[in-house]
Amino acid sequence: MNERRIAPALDFRHSAKLSIGIELELQILSAHDFNLVRGAPDLLELMRRVRHPGELKPEMTEGMIELNSSIHESYRALLGELRTTRDLLAKQAGRLNLAVSGGGTHAFHQWAEQRIFDAPRFRFLSDLYGYLAKQFTVFGQHIHIGCPSGDEAVHLVHGLARYMPHFIALSASSPFSQGVDTAFQSARLNAVSAFPLGGHMPDVPDWEHFNRYFAQMYEYGIVDSMKDFYWDMRPKPEYGTVEIRVCDTPLRVERAAQLAAYAQTLAFHLLHIAKEPPPQDVYLLYNYNRFQACRFGLGGNFIDARTQEHRVLKDDILATLTMLHEATAETGNEEPMWLVREAVQTGQSDADWLRARYRESGFLPDVMERQSELWMGQT
Repeated sequence: MNERRIAPALDFRHSAKLSIGIELELQILSAHDFNLVRGAPDLLELMRRVRHPGELKPEMTEGMIELNSSIHESYRALLGELRTTRDLLAKQAGRLNLAVSGGGTHAFHQWAEQRIFDAPRFRFLSDLYGYLAKQFTVFGQHIHIGCPSGDEAVHLVHGLARYMPHFIALSASSPFSQGVDTAFQSARLNAVSAFPLGGHMPDVPDWEHFNRYFAQMYEYGIVDSMKDFYWDMRPKPEYGTVEIRVCDTPLRVERAAQLAAYAQTLAFHLLHIAKEPPPQDVYLLYNYNRFQACRFGLGGNFIDARTQEHRVLKDDILATLTMLHEATAETGNEEPMWLVREAVQTGQSDADWLRARYRESGFLPDVMERQSELWMGQT
């Protein structure tokens, strides 16, 4: 008889309310042909020899690394750190004849050619998920928002669920995969959706009920920790944050900082200004709205669970930015919110920019070269 597993209680660590931090998964490219290259070990070793803010880590395969920012109170401080780290990474990559790039997918790499990074967690995931582990060579931005309690974190996850299509459309930068145009603005999330513990958090009312849910999943032997949930958004009790996980890695660090500021502004509104709880139909509509954002980006159809109104996602984002005027002033995020509005009004995403570069050259390695130059601040 199997011995019963007893789940540990999840203690939600207190953190500064509305603090922000991000993770960026980045592409390591050959400066010769701009394909993914197994350069992560050497680049991480070089970066260990120079002082830099935040933290750099390996990721699932050796053609990618993860950049973790420090914790910040303001958009301006976060942006300054990202630019500093970006410049150092570009310099050290150049010493190895490598390039670094944003973007949610590599345009033409073949997943079967990737090699799992030699670390216990990644070997375990490869054994568990088989070929899905190598197919997970995709690149996302995660945004952390500080919460003082587990109850507030649960409330914030439910409140933000309505806005996940916004983050997908605003960050969409993965139109190409395996050498073809996918017709998606964000093809990256299709790889994430293959995992059995993907999707969204269950509709639990508070932290006590979330702990009960986690205990059930733990005792069944389905999960060992919060890392095993690949939800689009999840509480991170060990950090004291809510983590948004739907974003593609943008092509520029400036857009990454703007997305963090948008999340911070929405969080302020939901925790301090909004009075009504989110309608339960948010989750009824969740997969539909998510697909529309992945497939069509800013031009996707969006259904408002509260009013049942259908509108173009671009218009819903613009209306939300107007609604957030008080939260924008309170958080000091006037500049990034203006930049987000400007980007939405143009109707052009990073995915559109990449397709335009392909129309110019008809050669995906040229697209990847331009993509890396943009991320490294060389254009």
